[in-house]
Amino acid sequence: MCANVFGALKSLFGKPFDGGKRMDHGSQQQHPAMNRLYEVQREVQSLGPQVCTFSGLKNEREYRRLERELTQLLLEVDQVDTEGRADLQGARKRAAQEVEGLLRYLEENATHPSRLAIEELSRDAQRLVEQGVVEPQRAGGTAEISDELVDAVQELILRLTQVKTGGRVPLRKARYRALTRLCAVQDIIEGRTRQQTLPLSEDTHVAVQRINQVMVHVSGARSQLVALLMGLSGRDSCAHLSRVLTELLVELDALDVSGNAAVRNYRKQVVEEINSLLKHLDLEGEGDDTRRYDLGQNDSIRQIEAVRGRVGQLQGEVLRHCGVGDLFRPKPELQSLLTHLDQVDTARNPCIREARRRAVLEVQAVITFLDLREALICRQPSPNEPSQHRAVWLVLGSLSDLQAQVLCFNGKQADKSYMLLEELLTKQLLALDAVDPQGDEMTKVARKQAVKFAQNILSFLDMKTDEWEY
Repeated sequence: MCANVFGALKSLFGKPFDGGKRMDHGSQQQHPAMNRLYEVQREVQSLGPQVCTFSGLKNEREYRRLERELTQLLLEVDQVDTEGRADLQGARKRAAQEVEGLLRYLEENATHPSRLAIEELSRDAQRLVEQGVVEPQRAGGTAEISDELVDAVQELILRLTQVKTGGRVPLRKARYRALTRLCAVQDIIEGRTRQQTLPLSEDTHVAVQRINQVMVHVSGARSQLVALLMGLSGRDSCAHLSRVLTELLVELDALDVSGNAAVRNYRKQVVEEINSLLKHLDLEGEGDDTRRYDLGQNDSIRQIEAVRGRVGQLQGEVLRHCGVGDLFRPKPELQSLLTHLDQVDTARNPCIREARRRAVLEVQAVITFLDLREALICRQPSPNEPSQHRAVWLVLGSLSDLQAQVLCFNGKQADKSYMLLEELLTKQLLALDAVDPQGDEMTKVARKQAVKFAQNILSFLDMKTDEWEY
């Protein structure tokens, strides 16, 4: 969309307002009205990129500034006296249309349903983090990071990745900024539950007392950083916190802990905790890097898309061979594609991480389809096979056929074919539920695996129809 706005700018201002009759300033003086319109042209070209990358809301200072300057330009264009000349009237009309277009684009993005959804999710995240992390620390206590808090943060991240942007750069930017901050918070609170550096006794070494004091500062800095990332701290800044943490590192480095391995290791752990906090303090300007939120330009996304393209080709070959009773086995190449995806650099970008996760699931779906097909072909049941075990295999055969349909499904959840597939897969789950193992361990294991397989197919079908975008 932003490219369309710039395209309009070029189409409008790439040619003279006077229909191609622009005079050489050295030979004949330009009409004053045309000169003013050329000045408007330059100002619009200056404001255009700012409008096209503004990702905020209508109540923000930057929005009001852009709206005010564009409105002023529109008034100035309207006041240009054309003296009834057709060329000047046409130029004024085109200039007014361009300014109005930028005003519309600015307002549309600031009030877009997806932008409002991003803001609402961001506020939910603020409330969650304030209650679970910030308020206990401000009250002089220590925040207890519960599994419920970790799961709630993860759920909000997932919902943010599912917000549709329609390719609009401002919406992509807003979503990216919200995601990076929430993912940083997730990393901080999960890192705390994993590490939990315990203080040593001050009798251990003379330096331990100071290291323990630093640990207290680090604990406070952790909550302070979370508050900064979520916009809950009006007084502090990332730069100030960065200075504080850096000073703590310098102080730790100056401590003499030679000759005591336990204290050296303790200091090392504290240094690692400080460094883990510092890495999240570079988020202020991160949203200005277009490659991070306009993922069509991102090298990692291009790698993922190349893998997905190859998986699609291999999947087509597999299904074509299955249709004629043959089995095409490209598993080594599929495994190498998984390895390639594992090596893709996500650059801490949650959208790239989600894109890679979904691509991995696409590869794994083809591999599991091949594994089951091969197992069905190679299966040689004995005459004494228990009937309940045979029943599980019959369901697996039906699931394999349904998975083939799911792999090539390309519709939406409202489609009849989707609802039919969902119904048939649910019936297979009910059929498995009706199988009585009668104490047979092999049947129990087989039924459990078949249930998991059916659930995975249903989840994959949902993923294919959730209309997720980068």
